[in-house]
Amino acid sequence: MNTQRPSISLLGTTALLLEAPGEMNLGAQQRIWALAREAQTWPEIREAVPGMNNLMLTFARPPRGPGALEALEARLCDAWDAAVAQPREGRIVELPVVYGGGGGPHMADVVAHTGLNIDEIVELHSAPLYPVYALGSHPGYCYLGGMDARIATPRRKVPVLSIPGGAVSIGGAQTGVSASAGPSGWNTIGSTAMSFFDPAQDPPAMLQPGDMIRFRVEGIVR
Repeated sequence: MNTQRPSISLLGTTALLLEAPGEMNLGAQQRIWALAREAQTWPEIREAVPGMNNLMLTFARPPRGPGALEALEARLCDAWDAAVAQPREGRIVELPVVYGGGGGPHMADVVAHTGLNIDEIVELHSAPLYPVYALGSHPGYCYLGGMDARIATPRRKVPVLSIPGGAVSIGGAQTGVSASAGPSGWNTIGSTAMSFFDPAQDPPAMLQPGDMIRFRVEGIVR
């Protein structure tokens, strides 16, 4: 049993947020997946949505009074303590990426911060098999784990107003791929033509938690 207790807070009157204790890693994320699967069966829960090191539970019917809320929070804490990491047999999806150039306008910033050259950054970025931890930010967007710490680069002080869908970026210790055009505070180092969200499909998001992404180097533009 884990002795560290999660933090639980209300999200208005419609949901609860559980924030897992400790560092963010795959084992903790797998426990969140397991807890989401269990909580989804509770009659008072409409939806269990895994996030990065957290779990949001929306209410099918809100707790009626402080006593009912405290009982639900206690039940959630007990379920977290009992949760066992749940590996998922997801798909491995290979994404062809062109690094640098017009599709990677912030590669120079990553070079300046890390002290590595472009080839070294590309090699380190494309080497891992990245697990999809959660979906969020915008439809189809995947939060990934497993990036090499040597290429970690702080988020931009001034966000970019719009980056295209397929932009491959680094933000702090994480990397990800934009599923659609929009603003971003991350450092874009490349691009892929892969589509991550199609509302006509079921499910509309191409990837799910437990899937894996491998970045394949299609080219490097200096």
